[in-house]
Parts: sequence; C-alpha cells; structure tokens
Amino acid sequence: MTDSSVPLPRQRSAEASRTTGEVLDALRDRMLLQVSPARVGQVQGHLDPVRSGLILCGKDALRKAARLRREEAYGGALLVDPAAYEVSAATEDAPFPHVASDALPFDDPLEVSLAEQRAAGVTAPMTPTGYIHAEDSDALRAAVSRVADLDDPSVVFAVPIDVAWLRDEEPVRQLIAFLRLVKGPKTIMLGGQMDPLARYSKAVGHLRRMIEQVPDAALLRTDLAAFGALAAGATFTAFGTSSKLRHIVAPGEKAKTGNGGFATSPHVLYPELMSFFLGATLAKRFAASPTPVCSCAACLGARTLDSFTSLHSPLPAAAAAHNVAVLMSWLCALDALPKGSARELWWHERCKAAVDRHPLVNAAISQPNAFKVPEQLKRWALAAPAPEASTTTATATQRTR
Repeated sequence: MTDSSVPLPRQRSAEASRTTGEVLDALRDRMLLQVSPARVGQVQGHLDPVRSGLILCGKDALRKAARLRREEAYGGALLVDPAAYEVSAATEDAPFPHVASDALPFDDPLEVSLAEQRAAGVTAPMTPTGYIHAEDSDALRAAVSRVADLDDPSVVFAVPIDVAWLRDEEPVRQLIAFLRLVKGPKTIMLGGQMDPLARYSKAVGHLRRMIEQVPDAALLRTDLAAFGALAAGATFTAFGTSSKLRHIVAPGEKAKTGNGGFATSPHVLYPELMSFFLGATLAKRFAASPTPVCSCAACLGARTLDSFTSLHSPLPAAAAAHNVAVLMSWLCALDALPKGSARELWWHERCKAAVDRHPLVNAAISQPNAFKVPEQLKRWALAAPAPEASTTTATATQRTR
C-alpha cells in the first residue's frame, strides 16, 4: 500500500534520458524467459547472459526481483510482469484496473505498480494493463492515451490482447495505428485457450506485420512465436517456461489443457519436432524403440528424452535445464545471422523441417499418429518470408562461418 499524499516522482532530466537509452539497450534483441519466482533457480544458471534474461510473473514476483538484485547480485535483464490481465479486463474508465488486495481505492494502479517495480530494481517497469477483449477499441484507446501521457519511453507498455485482434485486416490496422502512438517498447501478449496463434489462419501473418510496422514492438508470454517474432525484428521477446506462461486466458475463464488433467511428469522440449511433450508421454512412445539421446548443453549426451518420467526431484529441474539449453542454442543460431530476411528464412526452414520430421519419427517407432504436428508450427512453416530472402541465403551463411 502506498501513501497517496506523497506524489510519485517522474524522471524527466537529461540524466534520466540517458538512463532510458541504456535501459532499452539492455532489452533489445533478447529472448527472455518468463518464469514464476519459484522456478527461477531451475533456469537462471542456463541463461545466455548476452542474449537472454528473466521476466518474473506471479505471486512474489516483486519480492523475488528485489532479492535477485540485492542479495544474489543478478545483473542481467530483469522484468516483472504485473499480470493484471489475469484478474481483470481493461475498460475505457480503468485500463489499468485495481487488482492488489491491499491497494487503497484512491491509489493510481499504474503509478503504484511502476514505482514498486522500479524500487525492486527491474531493468524497466511494465504497465499493469487489464485484458483487452476482442476489438475493444475503447479500452485500448484509453490505455494508449494514458501511457502516451507518461511520455516515458523507459516504461514497457504491456498489451494483453485477445488473439481475435489478429483475425481480420481492420482490427489489425487499428491495433497498429494505436500502438504507434506510444513511445518505447510495446509488449504484445496473446490471449485465448490452448494455442491462440493456431486459432486463425492469418494470425501469424498479422503478428509479423504488427512486429514490422510498430516501432519497438515485443512479444511476451509465448512459445515458438518468440523466435518467429524475433526473426521478424521484434525489439525483444519472452518464452514461457511453463504451459501457463506461454499464452494468457481471459479473466474469468478456466484454462483448458491438452492432457485432460494434472501433469504427472515435466514438459520436455523435443528439439527435432520443436514441440513440448510430457516426459511420461515420450517414455510411452519410445518404449519399444531406440530413444533419441540429447546432446544439449545441459544433457551433454548423457540423457535420453524419455528419462523425465516423474515430478520427483531432480527430474523437473533437469527437464527445465534441458528445455532452456535447447532454447538458448536456437537463440544463439538465430543471433549469428544478420537481421532481416536471413533470420526469417532460417526460422521458416527450421519450422518446415520440424513439420517434415514428424511422420519420419512416427514411422521409425511404428506408430503412425504418435506425434501430431502442432497447428502453430504448421502456420509458421507455411508463412514463408518475402521472396528476396532466398537470394540472401548464401551471403548470410557465409557471414556466419
């Protein structure tokens, strides 16, 4: 709770402007990991310090961020996502809703949240935006207007939108026009059950268009799209470390799951298929066949993908380390390419290869429908980059050797 009689300071000096530039540079071109405070220890040691960082989300996120800075001397990129969108929708009157249980009714949720995040030592504070329902232009306009009035490009404008905004041409055009009014980074987060980007055939293409046309656009709380957006030129992205943190669900809705209940084993990234599976599922699929051996920086060829079969220690931590190590290897490969068409072509070809790999793996284990291609992966495999990208492949390859 904050004493409302004490005005919250705004940095507008020349020194603050220089600090703002340094802050944005600390986030640019990174793929962060979005993680709950309780699981930071499982992933922190496996992050690429130059290309990655942390976004904390959930209960005790502020407290954990402060501890990382002050007690653990963590000097990497660090954000806190207030995740107000999980609890309440944005409205025209309250785009930044009151969600804190100890807040006073006359507190300003936006000012309070930004001040608390700065006090915790974040790289940049993120707005506590409510969930923006499909085509609710009044709520979006109100949020944009308030952030634009701050005139502070060190503030990260969180834009948690229903994926239906990306369904058709008109709402996408409207969304782009609104976001271009805000200085500084705009972090899009997509809402919807299961896999939001798989819902509409044009969603991936419209997302790429938004990334390309909105200055300093970023994409958070996602999975494969973190790489697709980064390849398309996003300022930064964030990959969720759990299924809950790979998309958002509208407040009041219960999240649907694909496994029909509670998971009894960790989620494991199968690199060749570019998909997550429960460890127990992988063990079942490969029960009568040779299991792929993982050579990532965490497994080092000593683990097979069917070895993460329960939630008993140390398997969850080992699975998390494996997942992060694979993601960091992909990030390193992407970062080695020049920005632009070379990165988009690399991502497209990688997705296409993963789609083509699914039937081959199924044939090898004599189970025709064992591994099904995720719809979002199909979307990225079909979203070929501009034709001129193919002419730069040889040059891009030579530059990375």
